[in-house]
Amino acid sequence: MQRYFVAKEQMTKHEVVITGEDVKHISRVMRMNINDEIICSNNESRTVKCVITRLADQEIVAKIVQEITPNTELPIEVTIAQGLPKGDKLDLIIQKGTELGASAFIPFSASRSIVKWDRKKAGKKIERLEKIAKEAAEQSYRERIPVVHQVLALPKLLKEMATFDRVIIAYEESAKEGEHAQLARVLNELSPGQKLLCIIGPEGGLSEEEVNQLKQAGAIPCGFGPRILRTETAALYALAVSSYHFELMR
Repeated sequence: MQRYFVAKEQMTKHEVVITGEDVKHISRVMRMNINDEIICSNNESRTVKCVITRLADQEIVAKIVQEITPNTELPIEVTIAQGLPKGDKLDLIIQKGTELGASAFIPFSASRSIVKWDRKKAGKKIERLEKIAKEAAEQSYRERIPVVHQVLALPKLLKEMATFDRVIIAYEESAKEGEHAQLARVLNELSPGQKLLCIIGPEGGLSEEEVNQLKQAGAIPCGFGPRILRTETAALYALAVSSYHFELMR
């Protein structure tokens, strides 16, 4: 069954009003008709099963027939702080990271980031990434769309760290030295509802100076297993391990 996110004010006690691009998707792409069923979420805490009652050019109205209580969000909130990578790797990280349960993404400019975003074009790039997150959230039956933040410089990321319960760094030097226990230790220290920030460098990793600054601010370097992972793999590894620890092992 197709799933759509709507603004909170578009969902009343008895019906849902769908506008924007989703109208075209429902009527022209999916070719739905009156009495077809869909699932809608208000991106907060309410998910409902609906039956389409009216199709128009600018909006679709659906009657709520059932309240749904899904259980598709990770028990902890995992935010991925990703050093800007090359090409379309950030698209992949956000799409697959959303499917794996990330609550937010913070792109940041690292010293080894080859890509530098033009400030004038940054807004449109973030909008496109938000669309990728929305579509991935719908496909994976998420209750919430992950937040995609504006690109930060490292000093601002250091300040953001104070809002999390634990902060880890995906650090290849820890993996090379054979350190495999730190990530499991951090996850064991977290409880459902708490927030984890996972910081991942771009291609080439984080510089020693950046790692030292992050460590001084309280971040914990972690090896992600005995193998060295690509930047686009590290975020997915962290999310998969978090899912295994908090969902499959409970």
